[in-house]
Amino acid sequence: MEMHMSPEVLEGLSRARRKAAQTSKRLRVLMNGEVYPVLRSWDNGFAVSAQDTPFLRGTVEMLDGSRVLHECLIVCSEQDGPEIRYEVKRRQSAVDERPLDFVRAADAPVALLEK
Repeated sequence: MEMHMSPEVLEGLSRARRKAAQTSKRLRVLMNGEVYPVLRSWDNGFAVSAQDTPFLRGTVEMLDGSRVLHECLIVCSEQDGPEIRYEVKRRQSAVDERPLDFVRAADAPVALLEK
């Protein structure tokens, strides 16, 4: 069964889908101090709104709310209508503490208490 809709109705539906995707997901991209919502994501990439997001390139941080998930090296894959798709070339998981360049002993003191 085929349905024909006017361009205005199709544009309204598209706008509603984009708005629902932006408000329902917490996934965002952080670049140069600016945060942009991710419309959808997959294993090796993600898509953002072409209207609200400038062209991104280089290293970005993927956020879930305010928590950093990954640091990613991205390149633009393609622009398809209202969204821009990016391909992730390298993804590094975020860690809460800095890596050590030495072996920490299991019985090492945690802090120095002064008298």
